[in-house]
Amino acid sequence: MRVTKKLVLGTAVTAVALALAACAPQAAPGGGSGDDAAGQSEVTVGILTSETGPLAGYGKQYLDAFKAGLDYATDGTNEVAGIKIAVEYRDDAGDPDKAVTAAKELIGSGVNIIAGTASSGIALALAEQAAQNKILYVAGPAAADAITGANAYTFRSGRQSAQDVATAGTFLDDVSGKNIAVFAQDNAFGQGNVAAVEAILGGQGATVTPVLVAEDVTEFTPFAQQVLAAGPDLVFVAWAGATSGAMWQAMSQQGVLDAIPVVTGLGDSATFGAYGEATEKISFLNHYFPGANGGQVEKAMIDAIESAGGAADLFSPDGFNAAIMIVHAIEEGKGDVDAMVKALEGFEFDGPKGTTTVRASDHALLQEMYQARLVADGGSFTPVLVDTSDAESVAPAEAR
Repeated sequence: MRVTKKLVLGTAVTAVALALAACAPQAAPGGGSGDDAAGQSEVTVGILTSETGPLAGYGKQYLDAFKAGLDYATDGTNEVAGIKIAVEYRDDAGDPDKAVTAAKELIGSGVNIIAGTASSGIALALAEQAAQNKILYVAGPAAADAITGANAYTFRSGRQSAQDVATAGTFLDDVSGKNIAVFAQDNAFGQGNVAAVEAILGGQGATVTPVLVAEDVTEFTPFAQQVLAAGPDLVFVAWAGATSGAMWQAMSQQGVLDAIPVVTGLGDSATFGAYGEATEKISFLNHYFPGANGGQVEKAMIDAIESAGGAADLFSPDGFNAAIMIVHAIEEGKGDVDAMVKALEGFEFDGPKGTTTVRASDHALLQEMYQARLVADGGSFTPVLVDTSDAESVAPAEAR
């Protein structure tokens, strides 16, 4: 296997779970410590993510990369330390009830490792199942901060929202004393972003000015003017849905993008053309785009995905990381639940985004983040790296 383990960021080890199933003698679901567990010759991993439904595109990115990562981490054998790794795939269709039902079926058959999902709501429901049944759950790409530290059995293979917000702060030389406007919809998504900016950047000394817009609004000129009137040092935009184009047009026409640095998150490649005339004036915080890291592991991931007929995208590292983490845990623990999770806590490895660390205390995944711009490229736009934020500088606060 091509990754190495190093314990970092403290040595506290919690008795947690991770492991196996699918061949006799099987440990009981939720179990896994002891001689029977350690004697497994095959481990089955359950992957739950959206193959259909509104998040199917994200699910495909994850699945393509997971398969590439499993091949990479096992040198093409799907085996490690003499243990065969089998995979059962389940479509959650973006439905928490369907996901929980599938998880229960997998657990009932003896599966002690599950991973996946792009939906934060589903991830939190699966984390509950992991705690109740004492199995390992590796979430990703779901970004809700509540997944980190949810319980002793839950890890994650992607970034979380706090890392996005911390990256937004890197567009200012010094956050302290600055006024940051949050321009967002007045719904749970927008309010959650306001709360995150207040907690993270407000905690660093910034004044946070929310500019919230009702979801049924279609004329955004007054709100763009409200942003200008607030005189912020930075505008953080958190927006989703069909009104995005009209919103960005108003921000551009009212001169907000010329007067004030405006930052938003860069999504997957399908969104690159969604910003209209505002595109090249926006600064983007970014989890990942192909070429952002430029290292050998990233190249291996991109090449493998493309060889299989796919294309690397925003959530490819989440799937690739999940495979590396699971293979490492099986290699080190050889079927013993507590030993396998102990192997993951503090695990440092080379991933598609460079050096990546599972924080031992709460299982946050520490990783570099990016600043990017979109530049015109014929009839489309291409992301260009502006700067890289190292993992420690954008690390989330430890979950309590």
